Amino acid sequence: MSQRLLLRAGLVIDTEPAPVVRRDTDVLIEDGKIVAVGRDLGVTDAEVIDASDRIVLPGFVDTHRHLWQVALRGSAVDMDLGGYLQRVLGEHGARYRPEDVAAGNFAGALECLDAGITTVQDYSHVQQGIEHADAAMDALESSGIRAVFGYGQSPLTGARVDPAGMRHVVDRVSGRVTAALAAIGPSYAPLDVVRADWQLAASLGLPIVLHVGSGPVALEPLALLKAEGLLRSDVLYVHGNSLADSELKLVAESGAAVSITPAVEARMEIGGPMAGRLRAAGVTTGLGIDVVTTAPSDMFSAMHSILALGYQTLSAADALQMATLEGARALGLTDQIGSLRPGKQADIILLRASDINLIGGSQDPIGTVVTAAHPGNIDTVLVAGQPVKRNGHLLAPGLPAVLDAVRRTVEHLAA
Repeated sequence: MSQRLLLRAGLVIDTEPAPVVRRDTDVLIEDGKIVAVGRDLGVTDAEVIDASDRIVLPGFVDTHRHLWQVALRGSAVDMDLGGYLQRVLGEHGARYRPEDVAAGNFAGALECLDAGITTVQDYSHVQQGIEHADAAMDALESSGIRAVFGYGQSPLTGARVDPAGMRHVVDRVSGRVTAALAAIGPSYAPLDVVRADWQLAASLGLPIVLHVGSGPVALEPLALLKAEGLLRSDVLYVHGNSLADSELKLVAESGAAVSITPAVEARMEIGGPMAGRLRAAGVTTGLGIDVVTTAPSDMFSAMHSILALGYQTLSAADALQMATLEGARALGLTDQIGSLRPGKQADIILLRASDINLIGGSQDPIGTVVTAAHPGNIDTVLVAGQPVKRNGHLLAPGLPAVLDAVRRTVEHLAA
């Protein structure tokens, strides 16, 4: 028998093709997918959630995060990129056991869900063997989140992605967790490593995600990829603050996308803000959190960061689009997530419109959500139609054990 759920009479904000507000609107979900959106759908044979004082949105899409770092929260706030790499990846990452990866990924995924992030690209550059990969993927699968698991090596190694480990990851992906090859890339690795990673991804039919900038190895990494015949559309470049406009043009021409993490990029002083430059270049742009060692962990904070660039650079609707549909496009998942279009997965969040910080926001609900909302306003989170948060509380029976596991990681790293 099919499972039907009706979100009744909510203030619906959809994002496709552009953000739009639909008041007193129902959303009908069947077998994990959205089947209808409209007023007074007249459904009588479904479980009902009264959304009359709720704001209904597609779930947020975090296009770049290192989930394993939960136990290192706040530890690199006052560091530049070099300090972060030395402390977090060099000193701590090398000591991570499989159980530490599991704890970080599970807690990090639940933290995402609690904040309305229903899809995350997990760039897991702490991989030291198949046991670490299994730990990370087990945690993602158990959490209930939708994820693109990026399997890769620490950039400090300069090494190619391990083919056996990558094939192991591909063999075990299923359901809501898919795979990507997390390459070090031409900015930070020699060309022979880049060629090997691109060939491996092509042989396995995998997308690629990588950090990118002007140097230290390749000053024009996109031009290098073009010269080698390695430009691809299914690549997600991360950051890119130091790239020239000519490099951004190559990203656009290739059909690839960029993930920006504005809070981390500003705090570490990686370079000037990217959102306006990418929009001018016509590049698909998703938002990411990156690292909780340095920045807030929720998408509302990320949207606040790009709003600060000024109203002539981006509108509130632009920010919401980057956090949802454009993020889905960056991950190659627009056929599944990012909006409330019928046929897509029912990854949906409901905010309490009656909360004190949102009251009075009915004149411009999009502006209100983007400027004023925070994770504490989230009442309900659905992933594929299944509630993972209800009445403001996570539905995670293993949460106490997960928190204890993170504490054990903290103690291990401090020993």
